[in-house]
Amino acid sequence: MTTATTTKPSFFSKRGLTGAISDAVAEIQELYLSDQTPWVIGYSGGKDSTAVTQLVWLALSKLPPADTPRKPVYVITTDTLVENPIVAAWVRNSLTTMEKHATDANLPIQVRLLEPSTEDSFWVNLIGRGYPAPRPGFRWCTERLKIKPTSAFIEQTANKFGEAIMLLGTRKSESA
Repeated sequence: MTTATTTKPSFFSKRGLTGAISDAVAEIQELYLSDQTPWVIGYSGGKDSTAVTQLVWLALSKLPPADTPRKPVYVITTDTLVENPIVAAWVRNSLTTMEKHATDANLPIQVRLLEPSTEDSFWVNLIGRGYPAPRPGFRWCTERLKIKPTSAFIEQTANKFGEAIMLLGTRKSESA
């Protein structure tokens, strides 16, 4: 008895990994050079946001210096102030390293570590306001700890430059 297997075509099928990366870099360069609108990359340190950050980095580093407009590319992450200390230290270290290397390479990449406001912080809400611990039916923390600081940064950037473009990494088969 034989069973037929169906394989989904891979993103890399046509040109292979190297070709796919080259195509993505070329497209990113074209988009970067097309206007003066700043980019904001949502970075968590996970594989999806790291891939986007790396592709943008690679694209900008391959532009001739004379062709590189200095519109900023902000790499932002939000520290909820209640992260696992090892993870928080790793993200902070990666941002510090990224900032140093961007400066050394004269890339227009700037990192920003965002935090929730005091009144939106986890402990103020849990202890101070008596909120129950977050749970699936009452996820008050995501909005206050992550979304509000990110939205405030994007709004400030858009107000300063007229608009901003947000870059996010999501897998093709990302779960709902």
